[in-house]
Amino acid sequence: KLLLFSCAAWVSSLSMGMIFFCSPIVSVFTDLFGCRKVAVIGAAVGFVGLLSSSFVSTIEPLYFTYGVLFACGCSFAYQPSLVVLGYYFKKRLGLVNGIVTAGSSLFTVSLPFLLRVLIDSVGLYNTLRVLCVLMLVLFLAGFTYKPLAPNAKDKDDGKKGKFRFPPGKKIFNFSVFKVTSYRIWAFGIPAALFGYFVPYVHLMKHVKDRFGDSVPEEVLLLCLGITSGIGRLVFGRVADYIPGAKKVYLQVASFFFIGLMSMMIPLCHVFGALIAVCLFMGLFDGCFICIMAPIAFELVGAQDVSQAIGFLLGLMSVPMTVGPPIAGLLRDHLGTYDVAFYLAGVPPLIGGAILCFIPWVHERQKLKERPKTVDGETTEKMLESESTFVSDTAEKPVK
Repeated sequence: KLLLFSCAAWVSSLSMGMIFFCSPIVSVFTDLFGCRKVAVIGAAVGFVGLLSSSFVSTIEPLYFTYGVLFACGCSFAYQPSLVVLGYYFKKRLGLVNGIVTAGSSLFTVSLPFLLRVLIDSVGLYNTLRVLCVLMLVLFLAGFTYKPLAPNAKDKDDGKKGKFRFPPGKKIFNFSVFKVTSYRIWAFGIPAALFGYFVPYVHLMKHVKDRFGDSVPEEVLLLCLGITSGIGRLVFGRVADYIPGAKKVYLQVASFFFIGLMSMMIPLCHVFGALIAVCLFMGLFDGCFICIMAPIAFELVGAQDVSQAIGFLLGLMSVPMTVGPPIAGLLRDHLGTYDVAFYLAGVPPLIGGAILCFIPWVHERQKLKERPKTVDGETTEKMLESESTFVSDTAEKPVK
């Protein structure tokens, strides 16, 4: 039984890891083929993976059908949903991201209870087939990602029906790392995430160790999901009032409070105190998630945002995969999660401190680029006036 549970846990871990590992590849396909095609194909692959998992009778094939195929499909369907919003919304981008990401909080709250009812009534395999309906809805929703042609050249290429394969430098757009503020952001967030997900993974086990079966631990998931949804709506709207790269300060605040709440978990000897901690943790988790895309648009611009988000999610996969198992090893050696939760609060504080430098660096970078733009415009105007003067001179003898 222990071996069976261990294998099942590895299938779930592989699935989560693949969703983020695939993100840089998804960003390349999004730039090449657009959000609509990538999202639709991703949902179709996820549907096939989930449906095929429902016909599997042993654990081993699930590594491919669920851990790889379904996860890759989800990755291809998820990332375009972050990118496409920036094409249609500018002024209210934060609020729109908050509304869209709040949907995942709604399912975080309701899906565990729904799954328990479905598994008890129709079994695991039929439950997977029922969940295929959600992937079918996602497949149909992908068709609503109406592509926008950014310039006349793209429109002409679309009319001709020709697809020109771009050079390698444009396929893998590593130039986003030349933007110093993005580089700090892309490495500061993964640094914070080494401890970020530890409470979400090990909190239920910690509650059972400390309080036994006398408390309803599902209430904690309910608190995390509800306040996370509220946080995404509230802070998404707040982000619209914060100019430029200063939106990063919201993520700094979210890392600070999540790190602090993680350190407070071992100090909660009353279940009510643990509920209060989860309420605050969910609120600032929503803050962190809903403003990721708006910050990416501010740092690199709409043209490079797809790969900027892709590289970030790919880098996030490493701490997400490494952090929780280390916390589990500490619990096995020490017999308690207390030290693991104390240590888990440190990386978010360090990551938040790193992100504090981004607005200052971004402003300096814009000041450096401004003289180049002014010089370019001045030169262009001088060339235009010179060409006008030459043409006037040439026309006078004809008259």
